Amino acid sequence: MPVIGLLDPRSPDAMADRLRPFRQGLKETGHVEGENVAIEYRWAEGQYERLPALAAELVRRQVAVIFATPTVSALAAKSATAAIPIVFAVGDDPVKLGLVASLARPGGNLTGVNFFGAEVVSKRLELLRELVPRIGRLAVLVNPSNAVISETTVREVEAAARSTGVQVQVFNAGTSREIDAAFANLVRERSDAVFVGGDAFFTSRRVQLSTLAARYLIPSSCSQREITEVGGLMSYATNNSDTYRQAGVYAGRILKGAKPADLPVVQSSKFELVINAQTARMLSLTVPASLLALADEVIE
Repeated sequence: MPVIGLLDPRSPDAMADRLRPFRQGLKETGHVEGENVAIEYRWAEGQYERLPALAAELVRRQVAVIFATPTVSALAAKSATAAIPIVFAVGDDPVKLGLVASLARPGGNLTGVNFFGAEVVSKRLELLRELVPRIGRLAVLVNPSNAVISETTVREVEAAARSTGVQVQVFNAGTSREIDAAFANLVRERSDAVFVGGDAFFTSRRVQLSTLAARYLIPSSCSQREITEVGGLMSYATNNSDTYRQAGVYAGRILKGAKPADLPVVQSSKFELVINAQTARMLSLTVPASLLALADEVIE
């Protein structure tokens, strides 16, 4: 039975909703976990520094293919092996990251899905300002452990805010305690809203983030719908189910003999705007009709 190695910085609970479409993608290629394919899971539980060692474990295990997500996992897997096929799901440009030579012709042992995390930063800020027009100071929360994405997020937010007169304040958090401290500091600095960077750790701490935003009455723009579902104000991102299903399809095709170099990188085309109307009411915000019309889901 072939084995897929799954490398992720989160925990099993945080990934449950995304593993379902991944398994569905495998099924579309004739592979069912426990019947004709096995999956070995390596979870970093929010400790990004563990990823290189976990990737090395999968290489020693000689798995048939590695599924690595998000960017920080893909980079760790690439550093661990140039022989084992790797399927990634990353939110930044995989060519700029050095994962592939080009989108159409990856050229090495990696291919996968680009779900446009960095590219939608300016759109997220635009939507947030439409819902919260009074933003003068914007807090940007990033995880310094995920340097590639953090630096890109800050750069994109600052560029988008430059023409609007919004002042950007950056706050770092890589642990639960640091998230608490960041919120206390951004309130002290009188931030009008918080822009949560796209990061797997933040998704795993979604309840904490939403609870703090509610406690301090801070509007939040989130990178994933999971945070909005538990109380975040709004999120704009690619559709996770589509991304992970496609990754499963690619992993299954590689198990059948396809070469990563011959599988073009897929760029996500499904985006979704989710607004938590209950949170908006708590913040005394009126959701404009234009946003309600754009929203893929409004949580009441």
